[in-house]
Formats: sequence, C-alpha cells, structure tokens
Amino acid sequence: MVALLAGCSSSQPQWAQPPMAVPFQPTIQEQIQLARIDQLLRRNDLSDDTLAQMYYERGLLHDSLGLRDLARLDFNQSLSFKPDQPDVFNILGVYFTQSAHFDAAYEAFDSSLELNIHHPFAQRNRGIALYYGGRYDLAFEDLNAHYQQNINDPYRVIWLYLVELEQDPVKAQEKLRLRYDNSDKQDWGWQIVRWYLNDITETQFLNQIALDSEDNALLAERLTEAYFYMGKLYFHNKDYGTALMLYKLALAGNVYEFVEHRFALLELSRLQAAINEQQQFDAVLDVNSESEAAQ
Repeated sequence: MVALLAGCSSSQPQWAQPPMAVPFQPTIQEQIQLARIDQLLRRNDLSDDTLAQMYYERGLLHDSLGLRDLARLDFNQSLSFKPDQPDVFNILGVYFTQSAHFDAAYEAFDSSLELNIHHPFAQRNRGIALYYGGRYDLAFEDLNAHYQQNINDPYRVIWLYLVELEQDPVKAQEKLRLRYDNSDKQDWGWQIVRWYLNDITETQFLNQIALDSEDNALLAERLTEAYFYMGKLYFHNKDYGTALMLYKLALAGNVYEFVEHRFALLELSRLQAAINEQQQFDAVLDVNSESEAAQ
C-alpha cells in the first residue's frame, strides 16, 4: 500500500503535526472479566440461554480489544444457542461490511430488523453497508429515515451527506447547510459538519479538539472521528496521499468500538483500489501520448 502511494502527489494539509492521543490499551477490568467468562464457559450445567449470553458478552469483550476474529466466532456460537438475537445479527452485519461482504451484511441487518424493527443501529448500519456497496438510492432511504428520528444527531447528518455527495455534490452541500441550520448544534460532532461546510479551517478544527478534550480517552475518541471524516472528504476529492495519512491516524487511537475505526480499514482497501485504477489510467494516457509523439 505504501509502495503504491509513494509516488502519489497530494496537497499539503494546513497542519504539520496533527494532535495524537495515547492509544487505548486493554484494562485490568477487561482482562479479569474475560478470564471469568472463560472459567464460566467450562461449566457443563449452563442453559442454552445462559451460554448464548456468555458467548455474546465474551464476543463484545473481544471486539472492544480489537480481537475481531475471536469476537465473530463468539457471536456465531451465541447464535447457535439462541438464534433470535437482533444485537448479534447487527454486529455481524458490521463485520461483513468491514470485509466488503455486502450481500451477507444486508441479510444480517435484515434479520436484525425483522427481530426488532426499532433496533437503534441496524437501519443506520444497513444504510452504511448499502453506501459502501454502491447502492446509493437504497442507502439514502435508510439513512434519511434514521436521520428523521433525530435531526440533532450530527453523525446521522454526516452519513446522509456522504451518500448525497456521491449523487449530487452541489445539492449535498446545500442540504448539509440546511440540516445544520435546523439542528440544535449541541453535540461536538457538529464541528465536523462545520468543517465540511468550510465554516472553520482544519487548524481551528483540530486545535479545538485538542483544547476541549478533558482527558486522553475523550481526545482519542474525538480524533478517531475527526480523522476518519476528514479522510472521507480528501478521498472524495482524490487527494489519496492525505486520505491515507488520515485513515492511519483514525486507526492510531485503537478506539475499536467506534464505527469510524471499524471502517477505516475498509477505506484503506477502497483507497488502494482507487490508486490502482488511477495508475492504470495514467499508464494508458502515457502510452497514447507516446504514440501521438511518434506519429
């Protein structure tokens, strides 16, 4: 990946040394809880419902520690004991999205919503999966419905904007401004929207995060979100070198449970594909130029 990008030109960002947080590390409490669940699962007197819950809880712990293959095994094991768990189908759908298995992701989110039509995240996550699968009209339906449930949530606005950006960038910007004006602007995530709207500069945006974060945990969480959504815009503008750096920074805090961390690796894969396509296009142009010069 680095070799592919070595020759890529990119515009210089407005900041030289981006703020960083100390990466999240496993806590003693998480490790103790994991050991306790492992001990309980050795018992042979547990009911299927209890086993399903224990595997689910261990899966969540593995997920929070970034051990996603182990987490996925636990979630599948949980479903084998109790197949009607919308939360498990939802997180498996996220995993399928991360690995670009979009049809499997759609099925998982559909199962989650069939079991709980009011699931708080399944519709949003299905919309995100549809967005990554290039099905923008369907993604808009899910994400717009999710936005209507809470117009003061900046992240619902941001994902809706990212879908509309692929359809009509001018109208997307106009709608983003309208949704921002109609919001209460209370959540810190509206600062991301303000940056998208060019109301603040990158330097102001990142400096504000560094100054307003009360501790390292909050700093790591906000930087994960900020760098991911900044990377999205640079990627859309085909500034691949800067997008690469930003996605790496989004991963640097080890905030494994945030969707921004989850999808940063998927974005790197998409970035690699875009660069391969650009290099092939440039190679064709070079060949045509040489042919014209020879004539």
